[in-house]
Amino acid sequence: MATHLESSVSRFLPDPKTLAIVGCPFRGGQAKLGVDKGPIHLVEAGLPEQLAELGWKVQFDGHHQFEEIAAEDDPPIGKLKNPRYVSRVCQAVAQAVGDHAKKGQLPLTLGGDHSLAMGTISGTLEKYPDACVVWVDAHADINTAETTDSGNIHGMPLSFLLGIGEKVDEFSWVKPLLKPHKLVYIGLRDVDAGERRILREHGIKAFSMHEVDKYGIGRVVEMALDHVNPGRKHPIHLSFDVDALDPSVAPSTGTPVRGGLTFREGHYICEAVYETGCLVALDIMEVNPDLAVESAKQTVAVGCSLARAALGETLL
Repeated sequence: MATHLESSVSRFLPDPKTLAIVGCPFRGGQAKLGVDKGPIHLVEAGLPEQLAELGWKVQFDGHHQFEEIAAEDDPPIGKLKNPRYVSRVCQAVAQAVGDHAKKGQLPLTLGGDHSLAMGTISGTLEKYPDACVVWVDAHADINTAETTDSGNIHGMPLSFLLGIGEKVDEFSWVKPLLKPHKLVYIGLRDVDAGERRILREHGIKAFSMHEVDKYGIGRVVEMALDHVNPGRKHPIHLSFDVDALDPSVAPSTGTPVRGGLTFREGHYICEAVYETGCLVALDIMEVNPDLAVESAKQTVAVGCSLARAALGETLL
């Protein structure tokens, strides 16, 4: 493991710096079994202890239990699958993340599928209304009720957060607090036609793998941060889907797409965000130990190391 001497100063978090792990064993936003086991494996791999070694005071009170929230009768709303279950879980996550943020803690949410970001980012924006979002993913996750083909809500959280598309009563609790100019993507390479149209129409900044290849990851991260956070004065919510990484790096995830970020490119994004001193919330999403089982330990280890890189671990 890389060494680290001292956590850098945060612009927004009081000392001693405290992070709260929000474990979310949840898979309702997509169809594949196993992604609900991701947070359990990340914690069992020693993530809380690893983060404590970086100088953080770590609070972890066990994983959230969503069984009592599950809606037994949850027919689709239009195309949307498990809408009531996803909505209720995300609302509970928003409450948990918001409560931690209001206490001056950094919420580290471990997923679970990426629909959870509807909750995590809602919670962040309650405390930090001027926060920006850096979304690292192979996919744009901005489909609406009209554009989705699959109906899987893990491909839709950003449309709800931005208030784009047809309103769905079940998700009326989601306030459209995120503004298009406060969102930037890194790593896109599998974007639906409807999502491309949304990105263009709303002027949302996205750096696909084409830009990563063209400019290099250092320049891309600099341009991304310059867009959403010029002057580095605003809080940052970093939401990282491990499928942003190439499947050779993180095979155990539900929607792998070849041609992704290298191990170091993914970690550089995390390191660079930490160096700003602006990070106030972090999501590590879509680790699925039931897929590519022979590589599950590798993917879990990568999830842990991404979190460490985003929370202050350095190479020297």
